[in-house]
Amino acid sequence: MKRVFDIFFSLIGLLISLPLFAVVGILIKIDSTGPVFFRQERIGRNFERFAIFKFRTMVLDAEKKGLSITSNTDKRVTRVGKILRKLKMDELPQLINVLRGDMSLVGPRPEVERYVELYKKDYREILKVRPGITDVSSILYRDEEGVLGDQADPESYYVRVVLPQKIKLSQEYLKKSSFSHDVKLILKTLFRVFLVLPKN
Repeated sequence: MKRVFDIFFSLIGLLISLPLFAVVGILIKIDSTGPVFFRQERIGRNFERFAIFKFRTMVLDAEKKGLSITSNTDKRVTRVGKILRKLKMDELPQLINVLRGDMSLVGPRPEVERYVELYKKDYREILKVRPGITDVSSILYRDEEGVLGDQADPESYYVRVVLPQKIKLSQEYLKKSSFSHDVKLILKTLFRVFLVLPKN
């Protein structure tokens, strides 16, 4: 049931978003040198690696010039990239990952391998399901870049504080997982993005 839901709505979402993809692609190319899409290896269900799709929001070869995480003070982020990140539009191409079966619309957010390795015991349970475009942590940490930007050592704070909290939320999601719960999280995500509701 969940896979059918994912295929149907990711396909509809991609078809509806095609004009937006074209406009965003043009803006990205005008703003900076490099491809429209950014691909990064993440760890998916059963620890299988896959390439996650995003609109490129950073300078070319940004991964070689800094951390895997991003704060709101990161100088690698382009002008158009700042807008896309604020509106969460950079995540839209992940509908391709959902259609391909790498991800689900709702599920624990996928991490890069080195962060998964730090908490591998926890991820053995979490990665029994497909990672998702959104989950509870995506809603609660909508301004994650701002939170990290306030820290003297953003990566250390992410590993020590933010990531363990995300793992706990993912574990709670697995216990509550159901079709109705997923629909509720999708609606909450849309409200957060488009209406910018308060966090509580």
